[in-house]
Formats: sequence, C-alpha cells, structure tokens
Amino acid sequence: MQLYNKLSAKERAALIDEAGTERLTLSFYTYAHIKNPEIFRNHLFIHWNELNVLGRIYVAKEGINAQLSVPAPDFEAFKKHLDSISFLKNVRLNIAREQDIKSFLKLKVKIRTKIVADGLDDGIFDVTDKGIHVNASTFNELIEDPDTVLVDMRNHYESEIGHFRGAVTPDVDTFRDSLDLIEEDLKDHKEDKKLVMYCTGGIRCEKASAYYKHKGFKNVFQLEGGIIEYARQVEEQGLENKFMGKNFVFDHRRAERITDDVIAHCHQCGQSCDVHVNCANEACHLLFIQCEACSEAMNTCCSVACKEINSLSYEEQKELRKGKGNSNKIFKKGRSEVLKYKQ
Repeated sequence: MQLYNKLSAKERAALIDEAGTERLTLSFYTYAHIKNPEIFRNHLFIHWNELNVLGRIYVAKEGINAQLSVPAPDFEAFKKHLDSISFLKNVRLNIAREQDIKSFLKLKVKIRTKIVADGLDDGIFDVTDKGIHVNASTFNELIEDPDTVLVDMRNHYESEIGHFRGAVTPDVDTFRDSLDLIEEDLKDHKEDKKLVMYCTGGIRCEKASAYYKHKGFKNVFQLEGGIIEYARQVEEQGLENKFMGKNFVFDHRRAERITDDVIAHCHQCGQSCDVHVNCANEACHLLFIQCEACSEAMNTCCSVACKEINSLSYEEQKELRKGKGNSNKIFKKGRSEVLKYKQ
C-alpha cells in the first residue's frame, strides 16, 4: 500500500509535461469532527494518488484544509469521491483564477494539530458561532458604509502585493499576531462598528469571526470564499472590483493577478513590482519581491553574500551547509536587513 510519494518533484514535472493534460488548481476547507485523522489521511492519500491528484493537505481533528492540483479529465471522479465523504459533500471548491499545470508537484497529506496555525485555545470559545457570511455584492455594499472597519486577515507579505481599497492591513508575520493587534485597535468600537474581514479563501476568517464574537464584537462579517470567490463573482456578475493587485497563493504560482494594479515595490531597488521570488541560495531561500533588472543583476539572490554563495558549485555549497541548521531566513517572508526597500 503506497502512502508516500515515489517520484521527486523534478520527475513529476517531467511526467506532467509528457502527459500534456490540463490540470485544475483548486482549494477547499471545512471544519468537522474527525475522530481518527491518521486513518482519514491514509484514505485520502490512497484515493487521490490513484487519480494523480497533487497538492498540500492538512488534516486535523477539527477538519481539513486543502490546496490541490487535479487532472481535468479526472475532476468528476475527484468530486464524486469528495461527495462520498459526509462532511465534504457539496463543499465549496475555490477554483483558481489563473491555472498552472505545475502548481503542485507532490501529494502531501499531513496530520496537524490544527488546519490553520492560530495559537488559540479553542476550548474557551464556540468555534461554530461564526460571523455572517456575505457574497461579493453585499461585501461591496458593506465596505462603503462609514461605520464599517474592513480588515485583511492575512500576513504582511500577502497584503503587500494586493488588498481591498481602504482595508486595514496589519504588518504581521502570522495569523495569530493579527488577532490581538486588531482587537486592541478596535477595542472602543466593539458595538458601534461593523467588523468585516477577508482572507485568501475564507478559512482564517472562519476562526477569527468566532474569536472576535467571543471577545465582544457585536457585528461581525466575513467574505465568503475569500478573495478567490470574490474575484469569480465580480467577473461573472459584472460587479465593481474593489480589490487591487494580486492575490498571494501558497503554491508554485505564488500569486494570481486580480487587477492590473501594481501596488508593491522591488525590495532591492524600489521600482514598481509585485513578483515574489525565493532567494536562489538554498541555504537562505528568503521570500521577497524582486524586479527583472535586480533578478538579472543579483542572479535571483537577496544579497551579495548569497549571490557569491550561489555562484559556487553544488558540492561547494553543500560543504558550506554541512553540519549547519537552516538559516532563520528560510522561514521568513520578506523580513531581512538586506532588503533596503521593504516597506
């Protein structure tokens, strides 16, 4: 019984090219009571591996959070399998606005304590007592209300390349960091303001809305389906698009463009740019924004030091890393003293 990937990312990429089959990038989540996450994890891997599904899936006792790439010809079989699971029947699937057949190159189904790392003690509040879900049309009306506070529940590197006009965009590294910061900023308006939240696909707002209601906020709303679903509804219904720029996504695409607005800047030279890259020095791997000119000049590295290391042979780089743990920069997103124009 195969419960692991037999192919490397490079081998899988070659097979995808050879097959020439269209693939659909999509995501979904749901909170549910899963008694045995390990059995459920194995069940998913076995069935999805047979369908050549790729992606990153987190399973916990509280539910499932999935970002996937599904072969287009096998989509109906995939959907049929989802519907065979009681708590996933008719679950909303957020189909990516921009498709890429190599958005994921491995199938990873991992067991986690939580499907989103929020650092909260769920025992102190009712996670099912959520805010009011609103569609794109109602969302547009709400955020025009002067008594509304619109909050981006994503991290700094996500909102930097795209966000809704007039939104509060906390300069935080983690979802957990934003929760207390927002509560403190709005502590005097828990009853007289409408708190409207949004995130990528909606999952962070599910937990945040329940948390803020527990904290005393009386009027809590969340954008159903997040930015992904909003963009779809705006296009299909001909609504005014109040989002600017790109929507950051957690796969090889890194982002999908929602509007032509470029609201970010290259972290190295300050020119208008909203393209995220990872530093080519594998010992660094820092995620940052880099324009084409800087990418060429720096060989897609974040600093001169990394550029020099990256120019060495693979064996020389490997020797330098020998016996050393990962640099903290590997886990950072756009936070480094070498990035002169990070704002």
